[in-house]
Amino acid sequence: MAEVAGRGVAPGSTERVRLATIVREWGRIGCLGFGGPPAHIALLRKLCVTDRGWISATEFEDGIAATNLLPGPASTQLAIFCAWRLRGRLGAVVGGVCFILPGLALILALSALFLSPRPPHWAIGAAAGAGAAVAAVALNAAIGLIPSSWERIGSRRAEHTRWLAYAIAGGAAAATIGPFLVVVLLACGVAEVVVRELRHRVPTVLPGLVVLPLVAAAALVGGMGALVWEAFKIGALSYGGGFVIVPLMQSDAVHTFHWMTNAQFLNAVALGQITPGPVVQTVAVVGYAAAKLRGGLVAALVAFAPSFAFVLFGGPHFGRMRASRGIQAFLTGAGPAAIGAIAGAAIPLGLALTHLWQVGVLATAFVWLIVLRRNVIVGLLAAGAIGVAASFAGLPVGS
Repeated sequence: MAEVAGRGVAPGSTERVRLATIVREWGRIGCLGFGGPPAHIALLRKLCVTDRGWISATEFEDGIAATNLLPGPASTQLAIFCAWRLRGRLGAVVGGVCFILPGLALILALSALFLSPRPPHWAIGAAAGAGAAVAAVALNAAIGLIPSSWERIGSRRAEHTRWLAYAIAGGAAAATIGPFLVVVLLACGVAEVVVRELRHRVPTVLPGLVVLPLVAAAALVGGMGALVWEAFKIGALSYGGGFVIVPLMQSDAVHTFHWMTNAQFLNAVALGQITPGPVVQTVAVVGYAAAKLRGGLVAALVAFAPSFAFVLFGGPHFGRMRASRGIQAFLTGAGPAAIGAIAGAAIPLGLALTHLWQVGVLATAFVWLIVLRRNVIVGLLAAGAIGVAASFAGLPVGS
């Protein structure tokens, strides 16, 4: 892993990449990482495997597989893992922070603009336009996750029946009991573990069971404690992709703790999509709404802390984790529930729209993303531009 100017290096070299190089390269990816996990993975692969040869292609693919087994933002965990592979724990912390900070700084700055007491009228319009497209973005995200999850569960009729049951349970929970969706995700994962272990007659520890009491207790927490719980829920208990954070947060942020309006939450999700870095940074917007800059920073810190912990303490054991039948079974059950939850979130997101012209934006976004299969960021920016035009045309844009 030695760094040689202008050339790649052989994986397995005993020399270490300089921290300054990690700061520069991981910071660059953090600035250029528009487009979510696919873009992050492509940039990391190009840097670490293709251009520099720091990590072998096989080890990189193993890193992707291992981080996809973890709750929380998988592409962020992969960035931390690659830096850990090059410079150990210090490199992991430095690389992860440099990867996260650019997008976090931008989304907090935009939060200050859009959540200010008197934002510019054009900004309100942009938020209303981009927010109107979010339900279509959620549905598009769910559809994209279906093929691999459907294949993963198996080919038997009983296995596909369970997949549908998990997805329906997740969708129903997202549409009706958002704050307790995490219970459904965990229950579906545990159910799949039980089914598969009964088949093999080998006892296995059921992942996630110990956190169920925390979920019930969280409903009684208020203030900064509630914000910390929301962020922890996103960072440590969210399975199935970044967009599952939407149903996990919406009900609490809007209805339970009244940190923001439905329109502001839609805008928060849109900001998480159009800024570089993981969509999990949406939690920083919710934190900003709850307690200004301090809340945004606390929410981000708590949400990303589990990702660092998973890699710093679990990195040496990723191979064993991938081989665990219990963990694989848990994720096989939780995955369809998360997909259903993401799709189900489109219902409250769509019902949150307050103006007729927004329905037209949503329909257009549906065609753009789901029928034509076009770019999410372009669609959200176009929807925001329509919102700006609506504000200048005198159409209602406020909530």
